[in-house]
Amino acid sequence: MNNRTYALTSSVIFLLVALGHLLRLVRQWDVMIDGWQVPAWVSVVSVLVAGFLSYQGFRLFRKGWFSWLR
Repeated sequence: MNNRTYALTSSVIFLLVALGHLLRLVRQWDVMIDGWQVPAWVSVVSVLVAGFLSYQGFRLFRKGWFSWLR
């Protein structure tokens, strides 16, 4: 796997994670982890972080900023 493929793959994964958390917020789904109800603000933070990581990955993929690694 080359660097551009890695950037694209990770960007798509982070985008799916962000969309999943956004869907949880819109649909008002409850999430339980070992009896603990996860608050909605956790999904808000997750949407912001995963969305930013996805954006940066797509930007790296598009511009090909990996040339300095070689």
